[in-house]
Amino acid sequence: MHKVGIIGLGHVGTTVAHILLMKDLVDELVLIDQDEKKVEAEYLDFSDSFARTSSSAVIKCNNYAELADADLIVTAFGDVSATARTGDRFAELPINLKNAALVGKQIKESGFNGILVNISNPCDVIVNALQQATGLPHQRIFGTGTFLDTARMQRAVGAHFGEAPQNVSGLVLGEHGNSQFTAWSTVKLDGQAVTELADQGQIDLAQLDQEVKNAAFKVVAGKGYTSYAVATCAVRMVMAVFQDKHEFMPASVYLKQYGCYIGYPAIIGKQGVEKVKPVSLTAEETAKLENSVKTITAKAQD
Repeated sequence: MHKVGIIGLGHVGTTVAHILLMKDLVDELVLIDQDEKKVEAEYLDFSDSFARTSSSAVIKCNNYAELADADLIVTAFGDVSATARTGDRFAELPINLKNAALVGKQIKESGFNGILVNISNPCDVIVNALQQATGLPHQRIFGTGTFLDTARMQRAVGAHFGEAPQNVSGLVLGEHGNSQFTAWSTVKLDGQAVTELADQGQIDLAQLDQEVKNAAFKVVAGKGYTSYAVATCAVRMVMAVFQDKHEFMPASVYLKQYGCYIGYPAIIGKQGVEKVKPVSLTAEETAKLENSVKTITAKAQD
């Protein structure tokens, strides 16, 4: 039996809910949003689909008390329109810090003691704020972080060589935002180091890294928001928890040595962040990671 709460029913939150229901990953789903009409509408729309699917999940609405025995919560509150207008992922910070304090307080008061996965942006700062507000151990609260950016890198590298993104391995690390970077020393295509292909003139790594950074803004410019890719990343994390996969992935996790959440590889299982996995980086990549830390901590203190 799996019970999940989703807080924030914008494009991303509802997409997460839809995937969870269609994959039969939940027995109970708690939908929470400030817009009560939106919650009711999503409840009815999902419920009307059940006669044509295999889902038999029980859906409950706008009741934080229902989170007390939830296994997992996905936070997806926020308004991406500010990012769309400014081209800055930190544009949502003021409102989402307030949201995190309010939502975190209500989660704590509910008695929730499960796993929390944050999507809300800026992801690294907000997951830190939620951890402070809820009091959950760092192990049991993490964010999608650069899991999405890594998928974008896999897509871009694969497309460049006319191959499937699954043929690409490697990591995008740091802030889920402008200071993120592709750790090219970790990236391989069909088992071959991409840096070797770059030395052969087959790929421009700097150009591709910028393409990965700009991917979100290109999607937002075209449709006003992002939804499918990040929701898929969140569901993959939910599955790693529910199926105790001990899956290796970059996520927004707490790094004790830096005192903040940041995109970094970890093992995700039923306890949440089972392990943070140290990765060998070049001196240049380490400097970029430390620059990301400075960006995140500076914004968190604003």
